[in-house]
Amino acid sequence: MSRQTTTATSGSQDVPIPEVSATVTPVPPTVPPVVSGPSNFDLTALEAERARFVKVLRAFMRFNPPMFDRKEADLWIVETWLTAMEALFEDIYTLERDKVPLAAHCFEKDAQIWWQNAKKNRAPNLSPITWDEFRELLFMEYFPDSGKRKMKEDFRKLRQGNRSVREYEREFTHLVNCVPDMIHSDRDRAECFERGLRPDIFKVINALKLKTFEEVLDRALWVERGNAIARDERKSFEREREKEKGKKRTTSGAGGQSSSKRPPRYPRSQSRYQGPLRCVICGGSHRLTACTQRGGRCYRCGQPGHLSRECSTGPSSTQSAASVQSPFRQRAGLPPAMLAGRSFVPRQYETPRPAPSSRVDTPRPAPSGRVFAAQAEEPAVVDDVVAGIVLIYGTRSRALFDTGASHSFISSSFAKMHDIEISDSADAWWVYAPEHTFSVHEVCAACPVQIDDWIMPADLLVLNRMKGFDVILRMDWLTKCYATIDCKSKVITFQEPGQKEIVYRACKSSLFALTVSTSRARKLISSGCAAYLATVVETQKELPVLGDILVVREFPDVFSAELPGLPPDRKIEFVIDLVPETAPISKALYRMAPAELRELKAQLQDLMDKGFVKPSVSPWGAPVLFVKKKDGTLRLCVDYRELNKVTIKNKYPLPRIDDLFDQLQGSRVYSKIDLQSGYHQLKIKPENVHKTAFRTRHGHYEFTVMPFGLTNAPAAFMDLMNMIFKLLLDQCVVVFIDDILIFSQSNEEYEEHLRMVMQILREKQLYAKLKKCDFWLREVAFLGHVISEGGVAVDPKKVEAIKDWPRPTTVAEIRSFLGLAGYYRRFVEGFAKITTPLTRLTHKGAKYIWSEECDRSFQELKERLTLTPILALPSSGESFVVYSDASYSGLGCVLM
Repeated sequence: MSRQTTTATSGSQDVPIPEVSATVTPVPPTVPPVVSGPSNFDLTALEAERARFVKVLRAFMRFNPPMFDRKEADLWIVETWLTAMEALFEDIYTLERDKVPLAAHCFEKDAQIWWQNAKKNRAPNLSPITWDEFRELLFMEYFPDSGKRKMKEDFRKLRQGNRSVREYEREFTHLVNCVPDMIHSDRDRAECFERGLRPDIFKVINALKLKTFEEVLDRALWVERGNAIARDERKSFEREREKEKGKKRTTSGAGGQSSSKRPPRYPRSQSRYQGPLRCVICGGSHRLTACTQRGGRCYRCGQPGHLSRECSTGPSSTQSAASVQSPFRQRAGLPPAMLAGRSFVPRQYETPRPAPSSRVDTPRPAPSGRVFAAQAEEPAVVDDVVAGIVLIYGTRSRALFDTGASHSFISSSFAKMHDIEISDSADAWWVYAPEHTFSVHEVCAACPVQIDDWIMPADLLVLNRMKGFDVILRMDWLTKCYATIDCKSKVITFQEPGQKEIVYRACKSSLFALTVSTSRARKLISSGCAAYLATVVETQKELPVLGDILVVREFPDVFSAELPGLPPDRKIEFVIDLVPETAPISKALYRMAPAELRELKAQLQDLMDKGFVKPSVSPWGAPVLFVKKKDGTLRLCVDYRELNKVTIKNKYPLPRIDDLFDQLQGSRVYSKIDLQSGYHQLKIKPENVHKTAFRTRHGHYEFTVMPFGLTNAPAAFMDLMNMIFKLLLDQCVVVFIDDILIFSQSNEEYEEHLRMVMQILREKQLYAKLKKCDFWLREVAFLGHVISEGGVAVDPKKVEAIKDWPRPTTVAEIRSFLGLAGYYRRFVEGFAKITTPLTRLTHKGAKYIWSEECDRSFQELKERLTLTPILALPSSGESFVVYSDASYSGLGCVLM
């Protein structure tokens, strides 16, 4: 019947449709089983496949594959698990079709439930899930976009806190792997890691200016270990001191001696030094608590058993000044202190020697607790100490290495000059000088002492009376560093177990002596030394006196010492236009040194008094920082970088430097006027004030006048100056932002021009800073150039940075150097040709190879900039000759 139906439907066109329909309707009942169920052959194949997979599964499970549970999953865990599974699949040569089922057998708990639901939700007509689809499903489930945003926020907020550096590094690396788009280079990774370090480690690492992540991590581990050693010392010292207090109270009750508090001292390191124990009183190989001489020793004769007031030996005629304080030390229960003092190299004063008979019977105790004090006395030998230069927080300091000092010291003037954090100590240390005794209660904790690339922290007591040296490093610091000192050759070797040897050669103390006493100079001259008389010349100019300057003295109100208050309303106000739909931006505070916080508080109060800032409740908030000005004072700056990114740029043009100089033709007399905090003499439009809000430790404020650091500030102030001096521009005045240059061809013209400018400043209520102004000059420095009647030349002070520029090591440093040198390119003949080798290194895709040609180009350019000619200013009405040249290296032309 099936054949008839086929013939009827395909071969005969005359057969009616109803007949065909009637013929096809009775379908045999054997057809559906063939379609819906497997045949015997299919069942056999399925069983064989099942048996094969069970065998593969058993082999797979013997390798103990990692299990996966959803509760602990994030991107890093998912990626790690998938990587482990792929490695295992590769090792056992797993077929592609078996990877997903095998991996699914490693699911546990919530992950297993998720996988069952994922298979149910998948359409039945789709092909089996591939391994790539499986990976994508896992990432979509366990790391959605919300998880990525949270991980990025966790990365931004990551700080070390109370964790170790290694624990912090593991968490940091975990987050970096989860959100790799947050880090673009190894330098970014190093900076982000450094910012999250604990403050006591950050201040050391930040001073080193490290560039790679490996260096930052290595130095952080070193500093952490040094801090741990210092903490162990302090704990050991506290335990020892408590024992000494209990022992002393018992002794005082029995012998009736004074129970005054013993001045604390640093113990030797218990965490790293494993040598034989030494008593700090007698030098014997036993502990301090077991010493038979710890009850006291006479500081007159040196023998134990009695006090100096009970000593029958009379005062020695050779007794040094160090014995003056012995009664005080007896009360304090301290061993004899070996003292030193001079202007530059500390000198040791030994304790009084006992009588000859005493020395035969009783051995002299080994000196311990030695303290150095300051005294204006010259030693007999200037190079009898081991001294040199070390880095403290990256700053060069003069250091004395002393194997007998009981404490390490730092000069208070040095610490304050370099803003090293000084903290109060809970205990007071007593310092005994030949002529006085005083206490020290301040310490610079964990100061990084750097020799070459090696760093070891030290706790430095702050000493006010120390001269000649910035730092004195004590015996226990040297012990921690495994130092060996060759006193004859003045060489210190640091050999820590498992680390490379560091050899430090001390320099002669005379190399960094500042002065010499007249008595010492007289002896040197009498012994045949040559003497030279040098005259010290003060290179800084004297501050101008307003009453001595012609014309200017008629306008004293223009040169106010401080701005009197808010500027008047002007036609131009500073406006901050933002990109549409910009949300307010608020950034976290920057960390500041204690000195900066004090300066911040003072400047904020000054700005408040003048009305330049006011308290704010704005949702905007930028952090603040300080920038050092040319005169050494600190300028308060607000980090408006985030605000600048969303600000519509003002395209108001700033004048070209070349165009300004072209206006000076024929000029002979000059004045330069610098406005007093020029930006603060322009108000902000009231509706934009809240956008300038900034955050400080002392509160939230906003500017009412234009602050420094905003992207459109130069353009706005240039617009104001052009409007004010519109009638005088290019006639007798050129202006670049807040710098005003007055030029004239004669003294008579100059007097008239100067008076006109002064009158405009008075009328517009603009104020200048007298000490930064120059008047009635024949030569003036302006915008990095020196202008005179002869023409324009390079300012020698500005090219000093180029002359001392170190050899570039990166493409960015080459661009920076060429950018600075390019500012003076018109003074260098063949500038483009000279810089061609350096320019090639900045091309995209160029390999950085510093060749001899690059070095010659670098050195020649620096030499040319120091020998630049004076370019004459063009005079109108005369003919000119243009010399031009072109080559494959560059183009150029000169107007003669």
